[in-house]
Amino acid sequence: MDKREKAIGIFLAGVESVKPDILIKRYVSINHNVLQIEEIGFDLSALKNIYVVGAGKASAMMAQAMESILGSRITAGHIITKYEHSVPLEFIKITEAGHPVPDENGIKGTEQIMSIVKKAGKDDLVICLISGGGSALLADVPEGCTLDDLKTVSNILLKTGANITEMNCIRKHLSKVKGGQLAKAASPARVVSLILSDVIGDPLDVIASGPTAPDPTTFADAISIIRKYKIESQIPEQIYRVLQEGFDKKRQETLKESDEVILNTHNLIIGTNKLALKTAKEKAESFGYKSEIMTNKIDGDVNDVASYIVETAINVKKEETINKKICLLFAGEPTVKVKGKGLGGRNQHLALLTAGLIKDFPGITLLSGGTDGSDGPTDAAGAVVDSLTAENASNLHLDMEQYINNFDSYHFFKQEGGLIITGPTQTNVMDLMIVLID
Repeated sequence: MDKREKAIGIFLAGVESVKPDILIKRYVSINHNVLQIEEIGFDLSALKNIYVVGAGKASAMMAQAMESILGSRITAGHIITKYEHSVPLEFIKITEAGHPVPDENGIKGTEQIMSIVKKAGKDDLVICLISGGGSALLADVPEGCTLDDLKTVSNILLKTGANITEMNCIRKHLSKVKGGQLAKAASPARVVSLILSDVIGDPLDVIASGPTAPDPTTFADAISIIRKYKIESQIPEQIYRVLQEGFDKKRQETLKESDEVILNTHNLIIGTNKLALKTAKEKAESFGYKSEIMTNKIDGDVNDVASYIVETAINVKKEETINKKICLLFAGEPTVKVKGKGLGGRNQHLALLTAGLIKDFPGITLLSGGTDGSDGPTDAAGAVVDSLTAENASNLHLDMEQYINNFDSYHFFKQEGGLIITGPTQTNVMDLMIVLID
């Protein structure tokens, strides 16, 4: 097994450890007619109805795990997941929809979810299954706007380099579902959300735009973010008007911590990238590598991230004289300000940038991959490079700088051979970056 194959093996081990079926069964069980969700117990004989709803790239497998526990006790349910991320379900309906840009299917699925939760009464339980991708999949259009307006905003935000917290602040204030408003719609029922985190620091209000979490942000914050990136002129007029009306107190704010709805809502994070890193570390050690988790909070511009990872690797390579085999592990989510017209994703772009930085440092291999199995609008999870990638590119007459400048990492790696293709993994805890040093 060569180093690239070992890096892939380490990556896949990390991904496998955060599969929703494993995580949900760790937190949810039925004993003596009591539904136990972590420390919360529900007497099943006292519940009139159990509704299961949710959205995200991992929501289908989360739903499948809940079905295996609750079975026909589920009164009704509906989840929305990304295209080609479905799994067989018996009691919960499923809609496949657009991600990262919302589409008509997402709107229809969201309407189904809201119609279910609005039926819930005080003797009912609503279980919400939330994972990364939910912000785009759980889609509704503000009054007076169109789906095309919403798509335009999504595309602009994706290309500005805005981080997920900023993007979701705007999304929450263009929605009647996000920002705790799904929980409000379910009131007076009890609401329990099982959440797979794909956001640094695991903030409940940011993951999938927090449909069941109180929101500390405001319409004023959303407008400030648009001004920060100087995109006022690009935002559709009617979308900006919605935000301005909210700022002028003419529209209802998102759910706040002081709202009584919060008393009946419990948000439980069942999986994060910390678990993926821990398992990846163990896998690397099984390959004979001295392994260290460097950080689970990688963020910022992808160029800075590439420099940081490579500088760290080079310093470790220079300083470590006893251990010949070292594995450095990173996780998080860098941002990319897209300027070219090529095809790729942040992991492939990071790998391509890294390839140029390590070409004069033999023995360094880097893999960067999305734990959801999809990197940008491509069929790849990410890419793997080593100190020979630049030489391979030269032999193949591939101009690395041209591919970098055109943000066309996918077509570069398609020819060079560095793509990692896993298919949908049914989970999502951000990105893993694995560095092997020999």
